[in-house]
Amino acid sequence: MRWIPGGTFRMGSDRHFPEEAPVHRVTVDDFWIDETPVTNRQFKRFVQATGHRTGAEIPPDPKDYPGALPHMLYAGSLVFTPPDYPVDLRLWGEWWTLLKGANWRRPYGPKSNIHGLDNHPVVHVTYADALAYAHWAGKDLPTEAEWEYAARGGLDGAEFAWGDAFTPGGRHQANTWQGQFPWQNLTHDGFERTSPVKAFPANGYGLYDMTGNVWEWTSDFYTDRHPADAPKACCIPRNPRGGLLERSYDPGQPESRIPRRVLKGGSHLCAPNFCSRYRPAARLPEPVDTSTSHVGFRCILRERSVR
Repeated sequence: MRWIPGGTFRMGSDRHFPEEAPVHRVTVDDFWIDETPVTNRQFKRFVQATGHRTGAEIPPDPKDYPGALPHMLYAGSLVFTPPDYPVDLRLWGEWWTLLKGANWRRPYGPKSNIHGLDNHPVVHVTYADALAYAHWAGKDLPTEAEWEYAARGGLDGAEFAWGDAFTPGGRHQANTWQGQFPWQNLTHDGFERTSPVKAFPANGYGLYDMTGNVWEWTSDFYTDRHPADAPKACCIPRNPRGGLLERSYDPGQPESRIPRRVLKGGSHLCAPNFCSRYRPAARLPEPVDTSTSHVGFRCILRERSVR
């Protein structure tokens, strides 16, 4: 883990997506955070020690999904499956497949495995899976504010975790998508899917993959906007804990009462023509029961909890 000295920073962005706004000042205390996302090797130790079964390995309970078609209630996870041609970017079902048998051990379906991927981030983990690992390790999951503060690496207000140029000197700083998403992957950064966790440079705090590779769970419930900036320095929020559970539900699916948490960091699927969320301020909502082939996590240990 790396020790992060607390401080005040400008959280969010007013230059990109509405959910990142407004920029507002936030203070966080000192904390320790994992140097990298949790890897397959680390998660394997956890499973061997506890016998934990991930959400993707357990068939859904029909009681939790009223109205769902019975033949769709099987153990599996969402896997990125690129089409061979340009598609309507509003139709995410063109590239996501709920694949039976996909899980952290078999990230691309029953015939795949993680041999040779020990140092890649574990994927296909739900929020509950990530939290279970964190508690087993004597840690926790970061809040959105803690995660973003760490991701900025001391560069308050910079566009990216390494500065304001996306590829300084023509060098890729993170595992993202090059080409036209989702059908044209040029792999100029050297990776088609996930990459080993230290394949790209660390940020100013010595943290790897705070941008790209996989999205990461945070503990905060999702809200569609940040709060306004405090009018005075004395009123700056300290260690904020995000939104309320009842406001995290997806308004586009009123029949669904599944809470959503904040994801941070972007992934290897973030492209200029589609996502552009390979920035510390970027954020997405994710239902807590959902697992995918591009979401992982890292853990935190708060300084105040170990004194």
